[in-house]
Amino acid sequence: MKVKTILVSQPEPKIENSPYFDLQEKQKVKIDFRPFIHVEGVPAKDIRHQKVDLNNYTAIILTSRNAVDHFFRVAEEMRFKVPDSMKYFCQSEAVAYYLQKYVVYRKRKIYVGKRTFAELSPLIKKYKDEKFLLPNTDKVKPLVPETLNALGVDWKQATFFKTVVSDLSDLANVYYDVLVFFSPSGIESLFKNFPDFQQNDTRIAVFGNTTIKAVKEKGLRVDIAAPTPETPSMTMALEKYIEKANKGK
Repeated sequence: MKVKTILVSQPEPKIENSPYFDLQEKQKVKIDFRPFIHVEGVPAKDIRHQKVDLNNYTAIILTSRNAVDHFFRVAEEMRFKVPDSMKYFCQSEAVAYYLQKYVVYRKRKIYVGKRTFAELSPLIKKYKDEKFLLPNTDKVKPLVPETLNALGVDWKQATFFKTVVSDLSDLANVYYDVLVFFSPSGIESLFKNFPDFQQNDTRIAVFGNTTIKAVKEKGLRVDIAAPTPETPSMTMALEKYIEKANKGK
């Protein structure tokens, strides 16, 4: 079956040269964007209930831009002036760069990993006498606490923000040829919004092994999977599939 419409379960890209826009133009398909999940901040009073006093920490571990935003939001809500001596351990360069939104970079102690949390761990180990706070989501990958426990550092994890299912009720009678998912949370949102969802002729495109697993656990069919050696990105996987499906269009 030919592909004419695609729904991507993420916000619309803000950059003009997004490969999704190129795909739309090149393959003459309609691509809509709609986040199936969104992030909500946890109020400061709820964080206090988690027995978190920001005065007790000398270092912050930041694994995402959301973690950066919500750490500084909570600090403001708690009227906590973040000291210049605070150390920041950022999982990637992208997170460290984003930190500049809140601090003067050259005047702060910022330590940057390459990409994964495991790659950040040697830097944390080097400063094992610090008291670390991990402001995070309610859905933390087990690798993070396991790594910190193995390092034997003094650390605490606290939920500063939560992943929440978005209301998709306006899509109840809207049909798309392809639905694109990037996380198990997106699949969870699909079934929270539409408990009786039947795949039928809808093609499902999935990024990452954990998302593939979530799709299959719901008894759905994975039609397009990324990353693969041939198609390392979702847009490449979609393009390859569309070219095959729309032959003789």
